[in-house]
Amino acid sequence: MKHIRFVILLIIASTFLWSCSEEELDSKSIFDTETPQQNEFDKWLYVNYTVPYNIQFKYKFDEKESNNTYNLSPAKSEKSVALAILVKHLWLDVYQELLGSEFLAKYSPRLFHLVGSPAYNSQGSIVLGTAEGGLKITLYNVNMLDVEDPDVDMLNFWYFKTMHHEFAHILHQTKNYTTDFNLISAKDYQSSSWVNVSDDEALQMGFITPYGSSETQEDFVELISVYVTNTEEYWQSLLTRAGETGAGKIEEKFAIVKDYMMVNWNIDIEQMRTIVLRRTSEVKTLDLTSLD
Repeated sequence: MKHIRFVILLIIASTFLWSCSEEELDSKSIFDTETPQQNEFDKWLYVNYTVPYNIQFKYKFDEKESNNTYNLSPAKSEKSVALAILVKHLWLDVYQELLGSEFLAKYSPRLFHLVGSPAYNSQGSIVLGTAEGGLKITLYNVNMLDVEDPDVDMLNFWYFKTMHHEFAHILHQTKNYTTDFNLISAKDYQSSSWVNVSDDEALQMGFITPYGSSETQEDFVELISVYVTNTEEYWQSLLTRAGETGAGKIEEKFAIVKDYMMVNWNIDIEQMRTIVLRRTSEVKTLDLTSLD
């Protein structure tokens, strides 16, 4: 009986193998080994971001790159094109002009990530951008960008003050600043309560922005980002509003910032501001719809 069962099983197996050998095998691998098809924007990004600086510019929505804490939406294609042109003109080319391509190739984040919508925190504040481990910068609210008539104040608030802020984090995480900076306003940092601090209250305490009052590292990078994206007249107006005590603390901290940037990175922050403001004045002349 066992011998009969064995013969039957052998026949079934032989039939199965024969039938399989008659089928056409799919020549395509189950693994996606093909290079994704690139559109004109992808090719432009490769030439202007990837080749010179080894930067990936990710504008298509990717859940793995997004923060699931927030309810986010994708960036629109035409807005992404416009912002890529602006980031090149107002950020990449600033450092290129100051220090050359080798600096950015070595120290710039490896990934720019765009999100179409804002990101709101539970306490009511808005996340303007994030920097993760010196490798990735995420910019939010891309879909608010007016491609036809870009507003410079809006660009600075949402993107370029944020870009300088987040990149300054990368710089000080690479080469730290003196701890003397942390002592100037040691008793005045507000932690998460910074959201309840007004602009004038922050200035009078010795912080250039309310967010700068949250902790020392944010204080440090806010001084850089506010300085380079605004005129000297605006900077002086902030010091006037700060009063004698607040202005004294801001100027003491900024002296450390200025020295840090020059000694550690060979960046003259005044020259950098001149370049940023000149390039900002050129925004209205840019065609944000063309990749030519």
